[in-house]
Amino acid sequence: MRTVIFDLDGTLADTSADLIAAANHCFRGMGAGAMLDPVADAATAFRGGRAMLRLGLGRIGAVDDAVIDRWYPELLRAYGDAICVETRLYPGAVEAVEALRAKGMAVGICTNKPEGLAVTLVERLGVAGLFASLVGADTLPVRKPDPTPFFEAVDRAGGARSRSLLVGDTETDRETARAAGVPSVLVGFGPEGPGVARMDPDAVIASYAELPAVAARLLD
Repeated sequence: MRTVIFDLDGTLADTSADLIAAANHCFRGMGAGAMLDPVADAATAFRGGRAMLRLGLGRIGAVDDAVIDRWYPELLRAYGDAICVETRLYPGAVEAVEALRAKGMAVGICTNKPEGLAVTLVERLGVAGLFASLVGADTLPVRKPDPTPFFEAVDRAGGARSRSLLVGDTETDRETARAAGVPSVLVGFGPEGPGVARMDPDAVIASYAELPAVAARLLD
């Protein structure tokens, strides 16, 4: 079965504002105030909690990995408490997934968000039932760009590894697809916009309306 696996943050949903709010909660706890901007720093939010802490700490002064390690669990706790306040699915995402399913394709999620948080988020967004698999950062001992979580998502969705592709928004997703030997499709409507083309994916989509035809072309 042809299979399309999606990244979550920055690909299916714009989670940046809620992620940055959790990071700013930590910076306020440090006595520094809000160090990140939900618009200007959105791209960093999609690189994960540690990247946000590193960016903010760099604006305060020296970056200390021990400080990042100490505050990372608190960031996850704060994020889990307010995981879907400003988060929204990108326009056309649901319709694209439904169109892929209608074409007989399996669909799943492979994310570097912890699995429990990812499950909570897709449930809150009302789309959990659309995906046949969900593999998170801690589902397996390794995470993207290692291809193993991607293959696990394909397998759990009942798909064929040889006829699968990854839809994402970052270099991590591009490198995951390369390591797996499958096509990559990057979304051109995230913080970097059409600039994702510099990563040389197999396709860039300007909107989700383009995805069903692109997936069919790459997997046929």
